[in-house]
Amino acid sequence: MRTPQRTNRIEFKSKTENDRGRPDVILEILFERGLFLIAINNIGNKPAVGVSVKFSRKLVGLNGKKEISALPLFKNIEFLGPKREIVTLLDASSSYFRRKQPTKISAQVSYSDCENNKYKVNIKHDLGIYRDLAYLPLPSEETRS
Repeated sequence: MRTPQRTNRIEFKSKTENDRGRPDVILEILFERGLFLIAINNIGNKPAVGVSVKFSRKLVGLNGKKEISALPLFKNIEFLGPKREIVTLLDASSSYFRRKQPTKISAQVSYSDCENNKYKVNIKHDLGIYRDLAYLPLPSEETRS
């Protein structure tokens, strides 16, 4: 009687030339010392072209004075190199929460590579997780000597 061979080995397939590198663009909401920042980041190894972001909800920031989600930045970034990011201020978290702005946000990021392969990714964020975080504010200009 023959013993059956095990077939649960993990096999690693070599990557094809097309898989060795591609753009991989994400949208992050960063929390830094009480400020919300939005970053568009190409974490991939190849450039991304025609990057656009569609938000599920309108994002109003800068103390309620600016619709950040309508900035040209989110309509069309012609070229975003590998390992590069663009960051913009959304709002102070205290202002954002005080004005009862949306905390559950999703964004659809669309882009292409230089060979015109198209990509889309949906990214979800919950800004509510930052509501009760303690932080040390940056010293104001007035307290600096």
